[in-house]
Amino acid sequence: MNDLALLLTPEGRALLDDVRDTEPARELAVATRLRRDHPAELVSAALGQARLRQRAVAKFGPEDAGRMFFTPNGVEQSTRASVAAYRARRLTELGVTSVADLCCGIGGDAIALARAGIRVLAVDRDPLTAAAARANAEALGLAELIEVREADVTEVDTAGYDAVFADPARRGGRGRVFDPEAYSPPLSWAVETARRAPRAALKIAPGIPHEIVPPEAEAEWISDGGDVKEAVLWFGTGAPGAVRATLLPGPRTLLGRGLPDPAVRPVGRYLYEPDGAVIRAHLVAEVAEEVGGGLLDATIAYVTADEPRSTPYATGYEITDHLPFNVKRLKALLRERGVGTLTVKKRGSAVEPEELRRKVRPQGPNAATVFLTRVAGAPAMLIGQPLG
Repeated sequence: MNDLALLLTPEGRALLDDVRDTEPARELAVATRLRRDHPAELVSAALGQARLRQRAVAKFGPEDAGRMFFTPNGVEQSTRASVAAYRARRLTELGVTSVADLCCGIGGDAIALARAGIRVLAVDRDPLTAAAARANAEALGLAELIEVREADVTEVDTAGYDAVFADPARRGGRGRVFDPEAYSPPLSWAVETARRAPRAALKIAPGIPHEIVPPEAEAEWISDGGDVKEAVLWFGTGAPGAVRATLLPGPRTLLGRGLPDPAVRPVGRYLYEPDGAVIRAHLVAEVAEEVGGGLLDATIAYVTADEPRSTPYATGYEITDHLPFNVKRLKALLRERGVGTLTVKKRGSAVEPEELRRKVRPQGPNAATVFLTRVAGAPAMLIGQPLG
């Protein structure tokens, strides 16, 4: 709290501007110079905040990250701005004009909601986190739309709001928490809170088992740039039981149609690697139908087909070779084709990509992709090139 209070003073803000581009290797020299004219505590706080801002650029972009205030946990746990903006758009499309943002963290979601024109009550029980959220609302000119309250979210009355957004903490003292009932607060509390609201969105880990999704909720898995970021349970959307995978940027959304699992079939000329959000949402069958394909193996989410078809929900490859797994044979084939740039993908294989690269020592001007996987239960190597 003291560090943040120091940084919010005119001297602190000026010092933050001074150290914003400091490289880690120069921190000691910069600190030594600045301590001649500023308190050591303020210098340390400014350099620490500069490091956090640099880390936050990946999530918030340079402009916002350069003005915001972060805690170490806040950088780690906050929602990526593109994902928060997408979710805010969905809420506005549902007619939401006010949201109770529970477990708001440093305010990433509150900022996106306010920028969408939504009035926000942002609540967090940690004093430093709440103070950072308040400072961020002010720094980005959104204080009129965002009210920050330091409180236990389980004691907050949300009756006056169009919707509830909850992001229970999924990290504890020993790292990431996988049991939804070990979230803080537990998922069961968040679900009951959502059921009482006209609309609700609960941010949860993408690995949540499908069987614990409430039947009245819509479940959405979201990826950004190919990386799965989160799952969201939506309440009050008029689509109970719906399942969707949304890919950003775009957005592009694949809706589940309740298709049966695709059949296993022989390796075709083309392989499709579904996006991670599609896999988490259990919508590989929808992708297989789009490309007219089937599975290489009943337990592995690679789709094989005989024709090239474009789909935003999977990356396509033309397969040139299908071989039983054999490192010596792979090494000889790569040497014969002059492959020096080797992309190794695996699913259903215990071999580590770096270990394989070390063993085959690719050399040459050409590039290739090798898939380490199983075909009808047997270890196999598929070699090919990305489509397009």
